[in-house]
Amino acid sequence: MPLEPDRHLEPAASAVAHSAVRSGLRPLALTMGDPAGIGLEITLQAWRERQTRAIPPFVLFGDPDALAERARAIGLSPCSITIVDHPAAALDVFAEHLPVSPIRLASRARPGVSDPANAAAITDAIEQAVQAVIKGDAAALVTNPIHKATLLTAGFAHPGHTEFLGAIAERHLGGRRYHPVMMLACEELRVVPLTVHIPLADVPRALTRSLLFGTIRTTWSALRDDFGIASPRIAVSGLNPHAGESGLIGREEEETIRPAIEALRAEGLSVTGPHAADTLFHAGARATYDAVIAMYHDQALIPIKTLAFDRGVNVTLGLPFVRTSPDHGTAFDIAGRGVASPESLIESLQLAKKIADARLAAAMVSR
Repeated sequence: MPLEPDRHLEPAASAVAHSAVRSGLRPLALTMGDPAGIGLEITLQAWRERQTRAIPPFVLFGDPDALAERARAIGLSPCSITIVDHPAAALDVFAEHLPVSPIRLASRARPGVSDPANAAAITDAIEQAVQAVIKGDAAALVTNPIHKATLLTAGFAHPGHTEFLGAIAERHLGGRRYHPVMMLACEELRVVPLTVHIPLADVPRALTRSLLFGTIRTTWSALRDDFGIASPRIAVSGLNPHAGESGLIGREEEETIRPAIEALRAEGLSVTGPHAADTLFHAGARATYDAVIAMYHDQALIPIKTLAFDRGVNVTLGLPFVRTSPDHGTAFDIAGRGVASPESLIESLQLAKKIADARLAAAMVSR
């Protein structure tokens, strides 16, 4: 059967979908990411495994023609791609067709060659998907990888995906300020980098009690509310070797990190540390906590990518909606070859559904 990228839903199907939204049944909103990367093909692969892996229904915000072309390029034809006029219409067609909310690219997507001409479509996909979640038309947001350098050349004004989502939330929800927190999660480990995309030389100055308080409280609340852990346990790493060794190898632990931990413990939170980072991630240590707060990007990401390179999920905490993402980049070097693993995206879709269901259940109980 040939690809059908231009098959539209009948109006009656859309009406059924609107009714589904009112009853609480909603798909996930998935963004296309940079179409020159592997996002399109792992989306196709995830959809192909929808039955064997119990993939929750999703709608892709992206270009249906680019998706169809990538399907042909990596040998995933036949694959029926259906344009939907409302996100929830995906519920009626997902079993047979990959639903797409169309956002057209300005330039044909070439695997491995990111094009700034498509920057507007990439960010528009994110904007529209977030709006669908905020409006209640979709249950949660799942984002495919973007290429920040490409977006920056087109005027993108944010350090990364997470900060952009925080700005969108502020714009659509009354101007409230949000402090998004990045968590990387897999079955074996959850870890939060306190500082993210800044030079290593800037990390010591960025470590403040305020940042520690906000990040740890947000993480604690997410562990309780989103992950269903009644009494969350958080371990905090040190910055320096041996966690500073009582001030002999750096003062950040004694002057900033430890006082923040003690203050949070006084509030009743189960927080320990600062711990030496080199002994914090082995199996025995992992049994003593539910999440780690690490001081900088690589201190957090090296252990989780070692444990679960293809399975890690990026979860954004502290936003008024659920957002997950694969824990990998655009992988331009293998785009279009059909060898990219969909595992992290599949885990992202499943975790987004789990968290969204937990929040919906909590909201129903509180009514």
